[in-house]
Amino acid sequence: MAEIGIPRKWHTREESGLVLDRNLVWYHDGERITHPRIVEAFNAGLRPTDDGRFQLHIGNDWAYVTVEGPAYGVTGIDPGPRSLGLRLDDEGVLNALVKAGRARARFSRDAQFALAQLLRDEGGKVVLLLAEDSLVLPLDPGVLAQSEE
Repeated sequence: MAEIGIPRKWHTREESGLVLDRNLVWYHDGERITHPRIVEAFNAGLRPTDDGRFQLHIGNDWAYVTVEGPAYGVTGIDPGPRSLGLRLDDEGVLNALVKAGRARARFSRDAQFALAQLLRDEGGKVVLLLAEDSLVLPLDPGVLAQSEE
């Protein structure tokens, strides 16, 4: 129940008031969402759309979400054979393309460290050593020297 004198803000599916910031933190109308089960449900229900936006699906209901940076987080590395769309963002944090290339995922520190253990400089190119193959990454070999410090 809204208190007297405080206007209640109505939301629609298009204007939900939900934001996922560049650090993968959820907000609603500027207030941080901290309840672990809500955060978990929001993370699980986030889906990219074909037009580049994101929807949050909870049960049969859904709403659009403003995503200010990567929509997902990478928490570990499986060095199996696959292609990766990797790039460093403006803060030097590694991002990968996910969800069939429709969204970006931000690597956690642990995931970046695990990935760094699989990188080698071969002929001035950064190579990711996979289980059955290797993949040349579009990274400057200088990142390897930084990860060894």
